[in-house]
Amino acid sequence: MDVKSAFLNGILHEEVYVSQPEGFVDPKFPDHVYVLDKALYGLKQAPRAWYETLSVYLTESGFRKGTIDTTLFLKKKVKDLILVQIYVDDIIFGSTSQELCVEFENIMKKRFQMSMMGELTFFLGLQVKQTPEGIFINQAKYIRDMLKKFDMNSTSPMKTPMQAGSLLDADISGKSVDQHIYRSMIGSLLYLTASRPDIMFATCFCARYQANPKESHLSAVKRILRYLKGTPNLGLWYPKDSKFELIAYTDADHAGNKLDRKSTSRACHYLGDKLVSWSSKKQTCVSTSTAEAEYVAAASCCSQVMWMRTQLRDYGYTFHKVPIYCDSKSAIAITSNLVQHSKTKHIDIRYHFIKDHVEKGDVEMHFVSTDLEVADLFTKPLDEKRFNFLISKLGMLNLNE
Repeated sequence: MDVKSAFLNGILHEEVYVSQPEGFVDPKFPDHVYVLDKALYGLKQAPRAWYETLSVYLTESGFRKGTIDTTLFLKKKVKDLILVQIYVDDIIFGSTSQELCVEFENIMKKRFQMSMMGELTFFLGLQVKQTPEGIFINQAKYIRDMLKKFDMNSTSPMKTPMQAGSLLDADISGKSVDQHIYRSMIGSLLYLTASRPDIMFATCFCARYQANPKESHLSAVKRILRYLKGTPNLGLWYPKDSKFELIAYTDADHAGNKLDRKSTSRACHYLGDKLVSWSSKKQTCVSTSTAEAEYVAAASCCSQVMWMRTQLRDYGYTFHKVPIYCDSKSAIAITSNLVQHSKTKHIDIRYHFIKDHVEKGDVEMHFVSTDLEVADLFTKPLDEKRFNFLISKLGMLNLNE
């Protein structure tokens, strides 16, 4: 659903003046300006004014805002539920009842000029294929456009996005490359990680060298593009009939960054067999041990779990003792008892967030062997066999094959 001239519906609550537009200047009062009653495109107040207008209207129509995401609106009717997600002037909605969808469509058309786009198939570069068996999300068109933009169509494909066992460094003596092109490539790849967790680690690692990129860094980025050339249709598969349990995996590499020796936290979150969230982020502090790096990563993972848990409560799902899987027994022990781990006294208090939630019973820490640690994909470059095994565990597949 698309709102026509959405920003023109916004009501301004402060005085805003604009000069007379070129070609429409009043000859009697050429030095006068206009005072606006409603928002115009180009005003910094326009998006906020439009959202407020829409928010008030939906609230008056029986919807309520999400607890965390204020751009999400919900409405329950007996056992049925309708979800409405707002993105500027685009609206995505879905319901367990067709009647609620028709009712929402009629409500919106009464107040705004709307154009119905039909079933969701393409949104912000994401291609969505809905079937009776499930939903498939990928960005094949975006990948093809990106390969064409950076003139990578004639190159040979690669099996993995990064060579196993190799990590980039600052390469101070290396030859510098065009910073604008490098940053453009990184920006395009970062947007692609919305549906391609398999390139998350490689892209984030290369992104660290945007300030002074060298030929070695550019070669690494081009390898990611060559990998994408061989797997343009790979995407995330969400089967219809699968479990609906919140599960998380966390992992970290100790002192993996050669520049500042900081570790990197990795995590992925599932609803049953469906991957719904993933991250790869460098830690803000230097960890003095593997256990500390894993503990800090687990705290970050727990924070995301609590956010998702609250979000899912809006949908009518309640979760207790959410399992978080970690391959470090020492990190798991720290969450249970800090006294016997004197070497962890220096850890910042904010990272003991996870210990508090373990004691409350909100989450549970479980050990998982490194072989089955799914988050390992976001930790380091892997060989082809291990890499393919882990992306299959993420629920990624190619429906065109």
